[in-house]
Amino acid sequence: MASGTASRSEDEESLAGQKRASSQALGTIPKRRSSSRFIKRKKFDDELVESSLAKSSTRAKGASGVEPGRCSGSEPSSSEKKKVSKAPSTPVPPSPAPAPGLTKRVKKSKQPLQVTKDLGRWKPADDLLLINAVLQTNDLTSVHLGVKFSCRFTLREVQERWYALLYDPVISKLACQAMRQLHPEAIAAIQSKALFSKAEEQLLSKVGSTSQPTLETFQDLLHRHPDAFYLARTAKALQAHWQLMKQYYLLEDQTVQPLPKGDQVLNFSDAEDLIDDSKLKDMRDEVLEHELMVADRRQKREIRQLEQELHKWQVLVDSITGMSSPDFDNQTLAVLRGRMVRYLMRSREITLGRATKDNQIDVDLSLEGPAWKISRKQGVIKLKNNGDFFIANEGRRPIYIDGRPVLCGSKWRLSNNSVVEIASLRFVFLINQDLIALIRAEAAKITPQ
Repeated sequence: MASGTASRSEDEESLAGQKRASSQALGTIPKRRSSSRFIKRKKFDDELVESSLAKSSTRAKGASGVEPGRCSGSEPSSSEKKKVSKAPSTPVPPSPAPAPGLTKRVKKSKQPLQVTKDLGRWKPADDLLLINAVLQTNDLTSVHLGVKFSCRFTLREVQERWYALLYDPVISKLACQAMRQLHPEAIAAIQSKALFSKAEEQLLSKVGSTSQPTLETFQDLLHRHPDAFYLARTAKALQAHWQLMKQYYLLEDQTVQPLPKGDQVLNFSDAEDLIDDSKLKDMRDEVLEHELMVADRRQKREIRQLEQELHKWQVLVDSITGMSSPDFDNQTLAVLRGRMVRYLMRSREITLGRATKDNQIDVDLSLEGPAWKISRKQGVIKLKNNGDFFIANEGRRPIYIDGRPVLCGSKWRLSNNSVVEIASLRFVFLINQDLIALIRAEAAKITPQ
């Protein structure tokens, strides 16, 4: 009996060993032994959540993996073997990287912002100044010290901008487009500020300091050396630079006087010590100082008030002086000229009247003379699309156009040299014929369409 039980236990151990060996060979994990007790410890909330998550993960793995019962009982197929062998060796997939199109899109959106930010500080005039100065001197340090840009750029910023204009295709293209749009007068003004090169200063230094050169002398110098001087150089500019070189002893026939040696060296501080302060002091006049302080305060208050009201004016008012100034420019449509002032009409509609604190208008007639009989909003001058000017009376008193009264609520056509009389104030209405002709031509082109 004892021998039978011993042989049975040996047979069971051998069977268990064979099963364990077969399961290890197939790569399957044997079932975990669980307790058969029906009384179990109560789980807390966090343990319930963890167990539910573990069950869901094992279900997902069991659906995609191989059933352990089938593997232990029967021979697995070749496809199942591949799945089992590949399952432990597959690494965890990394987090998905962003698509290359998305990164390119982000880069493209950020690049113009940097370019426009760079162009915001560097104006087209600054770029043209930088290019002209570098071509003249071939030294960025001299350009940084000698050229006055619109902003206070450091030497590093000047270098970076120059390299960007040379090697960055986006910045160079935008800068060239902006420089092409500059007005020819602005380009000529920028070119006149170009620095003088060493060759130019060497030619100017040969003009003697004791001589009295005229503009013809420098004009002859320009004709004899056209390749050495910059294209925008004039005889007057050469004369001004020659006088500056003469002031700093930079001409060939000039020599800087050495300082005297010994105890007689006199600098600014020594000269200041020799001055008798008692001779410089005057008696203080407190009344005069008080009057000057009050006058200065009053002037500053008036200036501040004018600066605050400057943006409200739409029509420029020029005082008539002894010098004859032209009535029209490229932006003036018409002029209402009086005895004291003249009003420039630069918009298609302006209002006439008397300005007060509560009522701001375009043309303040009180600047011409006594205007207490004029309404606060006396009338409106309007330019039609066909090039005709009309004046509408909105005040209580009539407006006389060439002696013809225009009552309240009525309007009348204004022609060139019409005399406008408002409450004994007389004005002459002048029309810019060239600009009005262009407006009429544009209106004629649009009308047939």
